[in-house]
Amino acid sequence: MSFESRNRIVRVAIATALAAASAAPVLAQTAAPEAATVSAEALMQENWRETIARTNVPHEGCFQAEFPNAVWVETSCSVAPDKVYVPHGHGGPQTVGNGVDYAASVGNLISSSVGTFPSVTGVTSERDGGSNVYSIQLNSNFMSTAACNGHSGCLAWEQFVYSSYEQSAFMQYWLIDYGNSCPSGWNAYSGSCYRNSAAVNVPKQSISVLSQLKMSATAVAGGNDTLVFTTPTKAYSTTGRDSVTDLAMAWKQSEFNIIGDGGGSKATFNAGSSITVKVAVAHGSTAAPTCASNAGTTGETNNLRLGSCSAVGGATPYIQFKESN
Repeated sequence: MSFESRNRIVRVAIATALAAASAAPVLAQTAAPEAATVSAEALMQENWRETIARTNVPHEGCFQAEFPNAVWVETSCSVAPDKVYVPHGHGGPQTVGNGVDYAASVGNLISSSVGTFPSVTGVTSERDGGSNVYSIQLNSNFMSTAACNGHSGCLAWEQFVYSSYEQSAFMQYWLIDYGNSCPSGWNAYSGSCYRNSAAVNVPKQSISVLSQLKMSATAVAGGNDTLVFTTPTKAYSTTGRDSVTDLAMAWKQSEFNIIGDGGGSKATFNAGSSITVKVAVAHGSTAAPTCASNAGTTGETNNLRLGSCSAVGGATPYIQFKESN
């Protein structure tokens, strides 16, 4: 059954349930059912996005899922774009990004993190050399792990990236300050080394659906790291070996944001834009993470300014902050 057919069935089912549940006079409901149906379906889609983001893929590879089915279907992987998403300190304006960002910080280890934009207001346009060109990144802290092979001063780093221009989601791995003689399969960049995981193709997403985009990242020691990127009604996933950076052994901070699409570039939003950023972490505790300030690791930026940050504990600990211009 096609997505349009399933979606039509869902709408009809919701409308029927709402009509049956209502005891108000028919004349008083002339405009209500359609609005209520849209609201109910939007809630169903949000619940689906939350469910699929936390649903394990069956094995290593690339996968897709489509609302309302919370089932992963294997798809072909592609080669990630040859584009660098640089660590901070490589130039760029000092608004949000290039180190100026909050990160959810914990004292133990993070096993997974989910980034969302629960509130987006006033956003009508965004540019990075072109309209709707940006990256969404969920980034680890800089880590001292065995992946550096004993190179003095080397730090491992892992990024989970969606590129709107490249229409691709993948992981980018770094060995910062490793030296120009990189391990086999790695690319040299300014005294550091980087490589990519396999990529999953994701259609370009308009900035108008930003509040419905979600990225999750999971690390398993001795297993796979998994990226899941969800759009309003579809989800996409790719995996890579955790041993590339040993993320699961040293993941203590998680940065999440929408910024420029590589090379230290800037995502420029229209004046009057306001975005709420939420970074949830699973770290084996209900304790609230810390809002670590100036803890961003990526070199890409946007033209927004940070507001205050709050941290919340519980079953799903998270930090949340607003950025606006």
